[in-house]
Amino acid sequence: MLRNALIVVSAIFLVVSAVGWWTLGRTTDNLGSGGDFGLGATKDGATDILLVGSDSRADAKGNPLTPEEIEMLRAGDEKATNTDTIIIIRVPSDGSSATAISIPRDTYVHTNRLGNTKINGVYGNTKQAVEEELAQKGTDPAEIEKRSTEAGRLALIQTIGDLSGITVDHYAEVGLLGFVLLTDAIGGVDVCLNAPVYDEFSGADFPAGPQTLSGPDALSFVRQRHGLPRGDLDRITRQQVFMASFANKLLGAGTLSNPAKLSELGTAVQRSVVLDDNWDVTGFATQMQGLTGGNVKFETIPVTSIDGTGDYGESVVTIDKGQVHKYFETLLGPKEGEGAKAPEDKAPADHDAAATTVSVYNATGIEGLASRVADVLGEKGYSRGEVSNAEFAGVATSQVNAADPDDPAAKAISEALGGVPIVHDTTLNPHHISVTVAGDYSGPGVDGGGVAQPEAAPKPPADDGANGDVIGQEGGAVAENPTPKIDAGGLVCVN
Repeated sequence: MLRNALIVVSAIFLVVSAVGWWTLGRTTDNLGSGGDFGLGATKDGATDILLVGSDSRADAKGNPLTPEEIEMLRAGDEKATNTDTIIIIRVPSDGSSATAISIPRDTYVHTNRLGNTKINGVYGNTKQAVEEELAQKGTDPAEIEKRSTEAGRLALIQTIGDLSGITVDHYAEVGLLGFVLLTDAIGGVDVCLNAPVYDEFSGADFPAGPQTLSGPDALSFVRQRHGLPRGDLDRITRQQVFMASFANKLLGAGTLSNPAKLSELGTAVQRSVVLDDNWDVTGFATQMQGLTGGNVKFETIPVTSIDGTGDYGESVVTIDKGQVHKYFETLLGPKEGEGAKAPEDKAPADHDAAATTVSVYNATGIEGLASRVADVLGEKGYSRGEVSNAEFAGVATSQVNAADPDDPAAKAISEALGGVPIVHDTTLNPHHISVTVAGDYSGPGVDGGGVAQPEAAPKPPADDGANGDVIGQEGGAVAENPTPKIDAGGLVCVN
C-alpha cells in the first residue's frame, strides 16, 4: 500500500506558487467540489490552506481510474481512505512568503466522534461512521457518498484547527493520479541522490547524482523507504526536497510562459484537484504572483515524541498543543508595534544539576552541534545522557522537554541555551530532560565552540506492526547526513 506518498505536492504549487493565474482562472469552474464549509471568513493575519493527499483510485470527479492508469501509479489497486499526507500552507496576508508545514500521519489527536486516534484516520473513520448512520436511514447511495465525504473533510478541518490553533481558510485535496499528471505536465522534476538506489517494493531504481524524474518515477522516489540509510527519515527528506524542486521549476522561467505546458497543467488540474466551494482561487493566485522560490519553505510541526503509545498500544506521535499553537504564531512574525520580548529578570531557583540527566538531539544540518551543546551543559554540572541526531526530520523549533515545565533545572537549561522554550513532556521521568536543537537555534555551540564529536545513531522507535511505516529511523541505521534546510531556491542532494 502506498504510504506517505507526497501526492499533495501538486496542490501545494497550484495554490502557493500560483501555478499561473491564467491556467487557474480558466479551469476553476471545472474543479471538483470539496464542499461548502463556510471557510475563509475569519482573518488572523494569514491565509491557511489545508492540503490533503488522498489514496483514492478515482479522479477529482469520482470517476474510477483506468487499469492503465492504476498500473502507472505502481501503488496497487486496493481502496483506501486514509489521509497519510496532511500539510498546512501558512501564507501571511502580504503574500511575501509561504511555509508548508507537514503534520505527521501518526500524530495523536482527539475528536468528539472518534475519541483518541491517529490524525490520518480522522477523515476516513468519520466518513465510514456517517455512511453507516445514513444507510440505516435508507438514504440514497449517491447522497450517502456526498454527505459522508463532506463529513470526513469537515472533521479533519476541525481537528487541524484544534491541533494548530489556526482557522483553516481553504481546503484542497489531490488523488494519486494528480501527483503523476502534474509532474509530467511541467516536464518532470529535478532531484539529486547521494548514491544509487534500488527498491522492488516502490519501484525506485535510480543512479547517483542529479536527474530528472517523470511522474511514475517521481512517485517511486517519494515512496521508497527500504534500503535507505535513515529509513523513513530519508523518505520524509526526499518528499520535502521533491516539493521544493517542483516549486523551483514551476516558478522558474519557461514553465508558466509556455502555452503547451499551461494547457497540460490545466488538464491535470481538472482531473486531480478538489477545492472547497468558497475559494476565489484566481484572486488568491494573483496575490501570490510575487512569491519567489527562496520564500517557499518546508517544515514539520514540533513534536514531543515519535514513539509514544496510544490507547491500544499502537505507536503514535505526541505533541504539545500549546507549543504547536506558538509555532504557527511565529510564522507571522512579531505583531505590529511589538519587538522581541525581553527576558524575564527572575533567575531559576537553585537546584542540583548533577541530579538531572540531559539528552541532546541535533535536528539541524550543523555537524556535531548536539555534542557541543551537551558539552556546554556538562560544564554546568548536568549529567550527560544520549547525544545523537534527531530521529524526526524537519523539526521546526528548538525545545527543552521536561516532565515538569516548572522544574528549576529545565528553566536553567533553557536560560543557558538562550531562552529555548520548555515543553511539557509526560514521557520523561522527573530527573531526565531532553533538548532538541533545530534550525531556529542560535545559542551556545552554533559558532563551533566546544568539542565537536560525531552524533551517535538514535534508537529506532517502536512499531505497532500495523503498517510498517514508522516515522523515524529504520533498523537503527547511522544518520550520516543531517537533514538540510529545505526551500524552493535550489537543488539539494539526499539519500
